[in-house]
Amino acid sequence: MVNASGIGTDIQNLLPYLKNNFAITLLGDPEELMQFPWVVGLKIIKFDKPIYSIAEQVLLPLVVPTCDFFFSPHFNVPMLPVRAAKRVVLIHDLYHLAATAINPIHRLYARVLLQSSIRLSDTIITISEFSRSEMKKYLKIRNKQVHKISLGVDHNRYHRKQDAAVVKEVQEKYTLPAEFVLFVGNVKPHKNLKNLVLAFSKLNKAQFPDLKLVIVGKKEGFITGDKGLPDLIEKLGLGPRVLFTGFVDNAHLPVIYTLATVFVFPSLYEGFGLPPLEAMASGCPTVVSKAASMPEVCQDACLYFDGENPDDMAETLDRVLQDAGLRETLAKKGLELAKQYTWEKSAAELRDFILHH
Repeated sequence: MVNASGIGTDIQNLLPYLKNNFAITLLGDPEELMQFPWVVGLKIIKFDKPIYSIAEQVLLPLVVPTCDFFFSPHFNVPMLPVRAAKRVVLIHDLYHLAATAINPIHRLYARVLLQSSIRLSDTIITISEFSRSEMKKYLKIRNKQVHKISLGVDHNRYHRKQDAAVVKEVQEKYTLPAEFVLFVGNVKPHKNLKNLVLAFSKLNKAQFPDLKLVIVGKKEGFITGDKGLPDLIEKLGLGPRVLFTGFVDNAHLPVIYTLATVFVFPSLYEGFGLPPLEAMASGCPTVVSKAASMPEVCQDACLYFDGENPDDMAETLDRVLQDAGLRETLAKKGLELAKQYTWEKSAAELRDFILHH
């Protein structure tokens, strides 16, 4: 899971701090894990069974060594006993239960795993007040306490000033235009890209003749991928104006944020939502959907729109695109807000909950 979006980002950024307080054993693919410098000094036990599989449930407990804490960064916790004094689970969101697009069988299995993770864990952690309220809504929490940590931003990577040579390299590599609206994330239904494309189609082409929509993220390969998106783009005649970058090198993403005219995040369901904060840390003016955890996380550092309403999204984008002063104000507010979110702080909160609850 270390390379998975979302959860993988958490693992990559939390473990470098947590290794200072714990003797950590990782379960996973050694070859995949060894690409990260913070793995040095950590013990790795090979485990490569598919996530959510029966094999994972049956075999994972057999490889968990005797330990003080078994920490799962996702709700796919083993339902059988493990050799741990205490269990800790981090639940990011309840998307698998809240989303209508989820297969009913997958939803049922997710419910079983989620409820088991609550029942079996000594310490339960989530990442926003929104997710905490969703857990109470969809699961039987009973008398167990759900603790909240905030996620962080890697400020060594995401910042406003970028090397000129690297900027040029990134512009050429991804054929980035001079002006573009940027989205970063996966092509999944809850990311709401269809409404984003509809909103983009409503922008006055005469006013913004060279403006493009740049979508950063893997276009294909997701189980719940938004399959109708390419057809919609073609139907609206936006083919030349919508650019899918495909996979982007981690070192290049901050540069793309910096180059964007405005960053837009239309997602309808997020447990936290890191891309807006990464955009803000990079000095990019940001507009987001007012759904789920977004107002909680982004506060007053961006403009909000109704993600279900393409007209409202288009009006918000138009307002920002036409007002350079507003863009600069949003960029400054975003920089200040992003400073409040650090992985060091997140890891400290997580460490304290593990040790003291």
